[in-house]
Amino acid sequence: MTQLLMPKATAVWLIDNTGLSFDQIADLCSLHPLEVQSIADGETGIGIQGYDPVQNGQLTSAEIERCEADPSARLVLAESDLPTPNRRTKGPRYVPVARRGDKPDGIAWLVKHHPELKDSQIVKLIGTTKETITKIRERTHWNISNISAKHPAMLGLCKQTDLDAAIEKAGGTVQQAEEQVSNITELP
Repeated sequence: MTQLLMPKATAVWLIDNTGLSFDQIADLCSLHPLEVQSIADGETGIGIQGYDPVQNGQLTSAEIERCEADPSARLVLAESDLPTPNRRTKGPRYVPVARRGDKPDGIAWLVKHHPELKDSQIVKLIGTTKETITKIRERTHWNISNISAKHPAMLGLCKQTDLDAAIEKAGGTVQQAEEQVSNITELP
């Protein structure tokens, strides 16, 4: 849903240039009717320059005239023909320092139990690098003698639902949660 740009400045303009009721302006601008009344009385919003919603394409003059004629009607924002902006994806999750040492254990478990997972999927799940995955897979990691395969969801490195989705996407079979827990011999 689109929101009104600069609601208080728009309220100032609507108060000065239209015959709309305070309730109609308050509803459009997401303000309290008493706040709109105090702006109209000059108690608040002093120095705020009005923002014309008609000129900026947020309202139409026909919509304002319709609502001036019917005080119970509510203003409706004009539909924008602009494409909706893409939401930015969240970056990598923060992993506490104490858990960073568990990443190789989680990678080893994924490589051992789900070889169908691509390196890029493991990178997204655990938040590691392809180089680390390759070193663990080839057993050339500097700490390979101390790495023991442990379930990454049990270590708190990823969520079980994310792991299941990645396994399904890779073409593997997802076991029920109870089966997974009973089959895990490498508990943290």
